[in-house]
Amino acid sequence: MAKVRAARAEEAQALTELVRRSKAYWGYDAEFLADVAPELRIDAADVTARRIVVAEDAHGVVQGLASLELELEGDGPRARLGLLFVEPSAIGRGVGRLLYRDAVRRAAGLGVHRLLIDADPHAAGFYRTMGAVAVALTVAGAGADAVAGTGAGSVAGLVRFEVAPAPQAAWARAWTGGVPAVHVGNVAEFNAQFADASLDREQRAAHHYAALAAFYSPYPAALLLPRAVPRGWIALVGRQLGWGPEVEVYDGLVERGPALSDVVRARPALAGRLTAAGLPLVPWGLTESFGRLAGRPWRPQELRYESKAESHELFGRILGAGGHPGIVLPAQWRAATRRAAVGLLAARTRAGRGSVLKSEHGVGGSGTTVVSAAQVRAAGGARAVLRRLPRGPLLIEEYVPGPAEPGEPRDLTYDGFVDGAGHVHEVGGAVMDVAGAGYRGATVGPGVVPAWAEKPLLSFGDAVGRELAAAGYRGWFDVDFVADGAGRLAPTEANLRLTGPSVAFMVAARLDELRGAGHLVRIADRVELGARLPEAQLDELCGALARGCADLGAVFIPAIPTGAFDPAPWLGVLVAAHGGQALDAAEALVRAQALAVGTMFGPSQ
Repeated sequence: MAKVRAARAEEAQALTELVRRSKAYWGYDAEFLADVAPELRIDAADVTARRIVVAEDAHGVVQGLASLELELEGDGPRARLGLLFVEPSAIGRGVGRLLYRDAVRRAAGLGVHRLLIDADPHAAGFYRTMGAVAVALTVAGAGADAVAGTGAGSVAGLVRFEVAPAPQAAWARAWTGGVPAVHVGNVAEFNAQFADASLDREQRAAHHYAALAAFYSPYPAALLLPRAVPRGWIALVGRQLGWGPEVEVYDGLVERGPALSDVVRARPALAGRLTAAGLPLVPWGLTESFGRLAGRPWRPQELRYESKAESHELFGRILGAGGHPGIVLPAQWRAATRRAAVGLLAARTRAGRGSVLKSEHGVGGSGTTVVSAAQVRAAGGARAVLRRLPRGPLLIEEYVPGPAEPGEPRDLTYDGFVDGAGHVHEVGGAVMDVAGAGYRGATVGPGVVPAWAEKPLLSFGDAVGRELAAAGYRGWFDVDFVADGAGRLAPTEANLRLTGPSVAFMVAARLDELRGAGHLVRIADRVELGARLPEAQLDELCGALARGCADLGAVFIPAIPTGAFDPAPWLGVLVAAHGGQALDAAEALVRAQALAVGTMFGPSQ
């Protein structure tokens, strides 16, 4: 794999020749190349003045170069990617991507908020794929950048792009201390500790969701996964998120049952390798088994507010202290027996009121049922409705009617975490995709949360975080809300673990580092596949989806690949873009092409 280093003054002539070869690759005639030769020349003094770096292969052979040139403007320094050229024989091998990402990283480190690129038309497609945003300007002239790409534009001019370099988000640095982490995909292990009747005993879905361990922080050191995952999936995710080859993957660790942490502990060589470096271990959620693996004291009371009844009580205490006028708490009743639950639901039905029926725990809407009075009557009454629900503690909650305007966000969430010192870090707000009571995905990024909801959501989420910290909890948490029809938010539950929205935040933080600030990221838990695919064909499909999204200026990342091998196949996916239109187009493309894979197995085959 190529690596980047600072160029040396004595290389100036050789670098000039590389630039000329790279420019000529696109078929320009001799007269044109002679005209632009002065612009392509690199002098010894330029190497330092223009901050030129080179990418060299494992044998020390230079494969490409890039310059980062600072310019002053009114609101602070800006920079220009004046040169980015790749040796023709190395075009298409990732050298341009490596140099581009290094330039964005260096620009962020210099405090630059605006990086300009005046690209050769042949390179426009490359820069668009890398996340640069084209602006309404074509610059006359003929110099500068030439790398692999298929962009359009006039050969007589250059295409202007801009990037907003961004350092790693402060919360992301605090989450893992600014170092890569070991990600422990213990989803089933976390769920099993609650023994909730609404959860799948086999934990099959949980083992699929453990693939999200790839995204428990922006850049992992190692992944621990209960089930085997496709090698091509790991490679594609690594390319999209700029991981190096040093990320280690240990999969297929659990044959039966929910345990993962104890299985790792039972392999002393593996456990020792993972803990010897002193890197943080990040789980989906805290468990006694994980505590033994990480050498962390197990305090089961930390998870008290994972209970929907306990979190409701916590919300009530916070609101009772005042200071949250935009928040309203729905009433909730705990039914001690099924008979009591029937009576409560029947009384609400007679009054024409909708209800939310909840188990004590449950994830992603598991164990939660929303029923209107009409639905209860149509089902044959309260007893008939409750007969179909899992056994176990039952909560009945007031249903909060949502916004009347179509398209107005209904389900929102706040994400944050409590660090080891008890400090609360705000990550942000997201809008969730919920059908009935079932979570299907979420979108994060600038402007996603409506302006009216942002302040109360962040304020209340922070208040919950401070209460969790005071109770001894350390780790990630979120607070889910529904919006009512009067411009208020109603908190419905807290989750003391990572979730789909948290994964989207991690990916957004990483892409902002690699491609410039301002990414919108959407996670879709379940994208139906038209057919079960062998692993090789799944890799092929994901590669095609990545290329198709790149053409739209978006990023595709397969988040949950193992569902593709189920009898009813599906994928969990992430898509990202700098704008809502591109994000929606990318999701539509992914869903359509994923469903269309079934056509290859039609009768004609």
